[in-house]
Amino acid sequence: MQKQILDMMQLQDEMNKKVNPDWISRDNEWYRAIWIECAELMDHHGWKWWKHQEPDIEQIKLELIDIWHFGLSIILLEQTEDNGATSKHVAEQIAAPTQFESLLSGVEVFAENTLATKSFSVAMFSGLMRLIGLSLDDLYKTYVGKHVLNMFRQDHGYKTGGYLKQWDGREDNEHLVEVVGAMDSNNPQFKDRLYAELKQRYDLVVA
Repeated sequence: MQKQILDMMQLQDEMNKKVNPDWISRDNEWYRAIWIECAELMDHHGWKWWKHQEPDIEQIKLELIDIWHFGLSIILLEQTEDNGATSKHVAEQIAAPTQFESLLSGVEVFAENTLATKSFSVAMFSGLMRLIGLSLDDLYKTYVGKHVLNMFRQDHGYKTGGYLKQWDGREDNEHLVEVVGAMDSNNPQFKDRLYAELKQRYDLVVA
C-alpha cells in the first residue's frame, strides 16, 4: 500500500509541474476543486427524487479519482516529513476509513469538512472508497490511467483550449475506462501503451 501511495504522490507532483513548474508556491484552491468534484459525483449517482436515475458506478469511481488528484496535491503541500514518511501516514489513514451511512450523505459530510478545513481528509475519502467498492488496487490502477489521460490532455492543448474532450460522441473519460479495462496495469509498459492507445483514438477524431 505504501509503495503505491508513494508512486501516486510522485506522479501527482509530475503532473502539477507540467501545468506549472512552480505549482507549490501558487497557493491554488485545491479544496475548491474537491467540493466541485463532489457535486459532480452526486450527479453521477443521482439525487433527483422527481425522476428515475441509476447510479453510474464507473463514473462515480472516476470522480473519486479526480478528488484523489486534488487531495494528493494538498498532501504534498502540507507534508512536514519526507515522501516516505508521508506515504506511510496516508496508508494508515486509508486503512482506518470513516464510517458513513450512505454514499450521498458521506459525500456531503466530506465536502463540508473540506470547505471548513480547506484541507483533505484521507480517512473520509477512504470511507467513500469503501462505500463504492473502490479498492486501493483499483484506486492505483485508475489513478495511473487518469494521470496518463491528464498528461495526454496537456500535450494536446487542454490548457490553451484546443483539446477536444468528445471523441466519436463519447467523453475521453469513457474511452479511458474502456482502454484501462482491457490492459494489464502490472505491465511495466502500462503507461506508455495506454498513452499510445489514447493517441490512436484521438487522432481519428482530429484527422
